[in-house]
Amino acid sequence: MDYIREQIQTLGQYTYFDEQEFLREKVHDREFLQQLMTQVRRELMKTDEDDKRCFLYGTLGNLYRLNEEPEQAIEYLKKGLELADPNSTREVVIMIRLGEAYKYNQQHQKALDQFDLAVLKCLEYEPAYLDFAYQHKGKCLMEMRLYSEAMEAFQGAHAVRKGKKDGELLQSTEHAIEFLKKLNE
Repeated sequence: MDYIREQIQTLGQYTYFDEQEFLREKVHDREFLQQLMTQVRRELMKTDEDDKRCFLYGTLGNLYRLNEEPEQAIEYLKKGLELADPNSTREVVIMIRLGEAYKYNQQHQKALDQFDLAVLKCLEYEPAYLDFAYQHKGKCLMEMRLYSEAMEAFQGAHAVRKGKKDGELLQSTEHAIEFLKKLNE
């Protein structure tokens, strides 16, 4: 399990945001992704602890999304969501990931519903991922060509990230805002 967590930490080295597809996250190294998916599936078969299964389902769902298999992603993320403690960080993270999987599956309204629910959960119980909920909502709205609503969501993410003082996250939101401005010209 520790090895899987370590590999997940390095995943960012293998991903990029594709400007040809509204800044969708893509992977450079499919082989790395496939190997990680195999490890997660093996670990999932070995454990019966709900907390670990929840983490593994959420991880596997996210990896399937990156592998451009959104239907599989949705299936695993729904299983993870069923096991997540209500109003927990893990529940919010899985909601955001499920929203992304719906978006990648061209189910934008379902995606927005997940992002809105994640925003509400963050505002009520778990604020740590509020910026992510806003950011992903903005990207979904951008794909739907609802540019003013997308800008509003990105500005929400920007405000939260400014408070976090996380330069990398702030830069990501600023890039999304600039990208949106170009689309809206």
